[in-house]
Amino acid sequence: MHLRKSKVIAKTKEGKCAFSFKLNLSDPRCAEIAAMSGIDCLWIDMEHVPSDYSAVENIVRAAKAYDVDVLCRVSRGGYSDLICPLEADCTGIMVPHLMSLEEAKKVVYYTKFHPIGRRPLDGGNADGAYCLVDALDYIKEANEERFTIVQIEDPEPVAELEEICALPGIDMIFFGPADFSQGIGKPCQFDAPEIDETRKLVAKLARKHGKMAGTTGSVATAEARIAEGYNFINVGADVIALGNYFMGLKKELDEKFN
Repeated sequence: MHLRKSKVIAKTKEGKCAFSFKLNLSDPRCAEIAAMSGIDCLWIDMEHVPSDYSAVENIVRAAKAYDVDVLCRVSRGGYSDLICPLEADCTGIMVPHLMSLEEAKKVVYYTKFHPIGRRPLDGGNADGAYCLVDALDYIKEANEERFTIVQIEDPEPVAELEEICALPGIDMIFFGPADFSQGIGKPCQFDAPEIDETRKLVAKLARKHGKMAGTTGSVATAEARIAEGYNFINVGADVIALGNYFMGLKKELDEKFN
């Protein structure tokens, strides 16, 4: 038995860009519908969304049925908040609001096994096929096929950005423009020059040090982000899709019957 291989890692190693859909809804049926599309990755959230680990496990099962990665943005807490999503067999975790190099080192310590870090070892969960994966294979494959992401969404860590990007065990640097805009005192002013400069800097330094570079975007902006060096882009969300669909239907009804 072996760990499932990551589509995101495989695709970026081939020099391609991987894409994700964000899921705010915790229903695994929603995840299954999204996974049926063949997207590379589903992004689920435990920072902003009140999902529990039972929901995470069921979403992962739904995605794995279609060989789709699951990325979980974790809540800020203790080390269990970092590793429980991985043990539920999420393919990657994203740590929000990284503020320093020292904090990045702690993330690596708890999310990577020896010789990179000291992640607590327990192969008796979904990722280790409930102890059916050999322990040494589990350690090696988890380090190779599972990815750790840190989010740069505040101005504070930018001074240490190169050192963060160079740190072994960090697999992707993800630029978050929304909270970054708050941090520079320009909420939701996405055309602010500081956002453009930092977004480009994140991609440049991440790729310089052999890391994946991730951010948010759309189908319309994907080409521009790829040109900047990004090779992981979230391009949609379930709540936006449903909201637009139902608002569109209601508009058609109003135009026809009111």
